[in-house]
Amino acid sequence: MSRAKAINRLLVGITGASGAIYGVRILEEVARRFDEVYLMISDAARQVIRAELGLNVGYGPDAVKALLGREFSNIALLSKNEFFSPPASGSFRHAGMIIAPCSMGTAGRIAHSISDDLMTRAADVCLKEGRKLVLVIRETPWSLIHLRNLTQLAEAGATILPAAPGFYHQPKTIDDLVNHVVGRVLQQYNMEQNLAPEWSVEESPDAY
Repeated sequence: MSRAKAINRLLVGITGASGAIYGVRILEEVARRFDEVYLMISDAARQVIRAELGLNVGYGPDAVKALLGREFSNIALLSKNEFFSPPASGSFRHAGMIIAPCSMGTAGRIAHSISDDLMTRAADVCLKEGRKLVLVIRETPWSLIHLRNLTQLAEAGATILPAAPGFYHQPKTIDDLVNHVVGRVLQQYNMEQNLAPEWSVEESPDAY
């Protein structure tokens, strides 16, 4: 009896929250690990990417190259209105979805099943199909509305992973901080990574 081939596809969304670098770094990492990556970038995200990273990411075939510095044949960029694309259907099997950074507006729409674009529809499909959905929230402070929306998402099965890097690894650069969060995201999908090393007893200052 032959074994079924593992589903080596992943969905990635980048929204207009501050912290565009998280989405870019995650995309770089998953592009090296998955055969197929389906990418969704919101209009607001393109504005934030330009403001924070100085990159002009359009809507055409050169958008991925503009974002990552080179072309990736395994990354498919989808527009917000492509409701007939594979990620919009529950019958399209994949390993899950990462939205990084995830704005509170996007989180709120997903929490209330408002699928007004492909990204929120794809996230809604993940929840209804029981697939992994990781939301890298980048906002502070959180209002009561935010907290309630995030609680509802967690209850529905989403993983809320705030862009809150740790400092126990003694970061020296901004990249160190970004990589710590990226590594934790990759761990959610059981991916081997060395961006955020696992904590060990030997590293604890209180170990004896």
